[in-house]
Amino acid sequence: MRFSIYLTLPLFLAGCSGRHNWLASAGAEADRVEGLFWVLLIGAAVIWCLVIGAAVYAHRRQVDPSLETQARRFIIWGGAVFPSVLVGTLLVWGLVILRDITADEGDLTVRVDGERWWWRVIYETSEGDVVTANEIRLPVDRTALFRLTADDVIHSFWVPALGGKMDMIPGRETRLTLTPVKTGNWGGLCAEYCGGAHALMRFDAIVMEQADFEAWLAHEAEPAQVAAGDPGYTVFAEEGCGACHTIRGTEAAGPVGPDLTHLAAREKLGAGIYEMTPGNMARWITETHEMKPDIDMPPYPDLSGARLDRLVAFLMSLD
Repeated sequence: MRFSIYLTLPLFLAGCSGRHNWLASAGAEADRVEGLFWVLLIGAAVIWCLVIGAAVYAHRRQVDPSLETQARRFIIWGGAVFPSVLVGTLLVWGLVILRDITADEGDLTVRVDGERWWWRVIYETSEGDVVTANEIRLPVDRTALFRLTADDVIHSFWVPALGGKMDMIPGRETRLTLTPVKTGNWGGLCAEYCGGAHALMRFDAIVMEQADFEAWLAHEAEPAQVAAGDPGYTVFAEEGCGACHTIRGTEAAGPVGPDLTHLAAREKLGAGIYEMTPGNMARWITETHEMKPDIDMPPYPDLSGARLDRLVAFLMSLD
């Protein structure tokens, strides 16, 4: 039995690696949370050793009535005063960290709305809002203020490597700040069970150099370049896709689903699940619920052949 328990340890250790590893911190807030974790872990281990040692000592030694007063003092100081001071100190430390990650200021403001089961992302700039979906890009060494809310169920916004986790509550705005200190692609996810496709509600958090981020944001603010009479856009319009999706620069202005203006520039499809490839795009259109169950978008199994190819080519051109 003991040997079988040891065999499971590598499985637990495997869970400490990958894109969602919060112990591989890449943000200032994550560094503080990780530091608190190690202090708590080491402190708990020391206290456990002391308690077990005291229990073993008390069990093995003979009872001496003359030491009753000394034992009472040990219980008061070791069992009441010391734990109270320790827990109080950790509480204050934790509240300071919480205050830092829920500040009201940042170099950049990003509003994220949790939908079922995807992310509406809105960059608030002096020249107006820039809307995208299911992918968040941030400049390195800059503090981003996230304004979080949800449409109809509670979600929880979490980028483990960058630190901080905050609930997204319908009808209420919560706030979180993140300061990435390393460039790279970090995984984000919903950390609160929110329904059928909860496990498939993810996103990429891509940290870029400041100049690269500014260029990306400027491009993201531009409308899509759609040629007049584009056969793929014709299929898009005829199938009624514009009733749910927006493509800026066209007549498609649906408010329900993700903004598709620069869809193909994103690295993933389906809220951080599938690679952005023509094959996955075609399957997403025709086998929607097989790829992501319970979502509102209906599948189009009858769309095939040249019409499907034209629609996929059009969507993959939206970069």
